[in-house]
Amino acid sequence: MYKYFAKHLPSNKFGKKVRYTCCKHIFKKCGKNVNIEKGASFGYGFGIEIGDNSGIGINAVIPDKTIIGNDVMMGPNCFILSINHETSRTEIPMRLQGSTSPKQTIIEDDVWIGRNVTMTPGRHIAKGCIVAACCVLTKDFPEYSIIGGNPDKLIRSRL
Repeated sequence: MYKYFAKHLPSNKFGKKVRYTCCKHIFKKCGKNVNIEKGASFGYGFGIEIGDNSGIGINAVIPDKTIIGNDVMMGPNCFILSINHETSRTEIPMRLQGSTSPKQTIIEDDVWIGRNVTMTPGRHIAKGCIVAACCVLTKDFPEYSIIGGNPDKLIRSRL
């Protein structure tokens, strides 16, 4: 029902309520006051956990087994990757090498993820971090960091 109907409903009160109701039955854990925006994709979603007062942005792509804490804001068009192409062998084409093992992304509490952020597999976003718009997140940073750029870098600490 989510993939073919609720995903495409407008970003109004009715659409948000229908998406939330669907996700409560799909996700492993779905907190209170969760906002799943229009176009958000998450495969089957059975392993996703999302805490209270958190949201998944418009057209975001979230892999299974992602953990999202409480009070997380996510902008539109965010992509969280769980696998990558295998590239270790040079004697055969990369397209024939398969992919890496899936890695889990964990987003702790009170995080703000801006528009168009791409996360490489296995990221751990610590509590209180801000990830700036259009950032390509390739490594982990300490709590309360402001992160931006491509490649990512620490802009400053919020402490």
